[in-house]
Amino acid sequence: MTTNPQNYGEFWDFYVQEHSKPLTRLLHFIGTSLGIILLVFFVARGQWYFFPIFFVIGYGFAWFAHFVVEKNKPASFKYPLWSFISDFKMMWYMVTGRMGGEVTRVLKEV
Repeated sequence: MTTNPQNYGEFWDFYVQEHSKPLTRLLHFIGTSLGIILLVFFVARGQWYFFPIFFVIGYGFAWFAHFVVEKNKPASFKYPLWSFISDFKMMWYMVTGRMGGEVTRVLKEV
């Protein structure tokens, strides 16, 4: 498993490995969901200036999960765009029941 991905496919496998514990994935899901809810709420109320709270909530839950649960460094520090995209991909895989299979696949390759 590469720790220096050169393309998104390699990054996704790295990302999945860094999110191998179910509690980490759950905290990401909660943080991103709350962030989106707040974003929609503030935009709907015309309070767009509260937009940064989306990032504070989303990344707060995620970074807590990395530092406390996984005990690793968040991928968003080095790969912010790919990490942002992957948070939503991971959420989709969780909702559709495919994330467990991804974790199993990636951890077998390690």
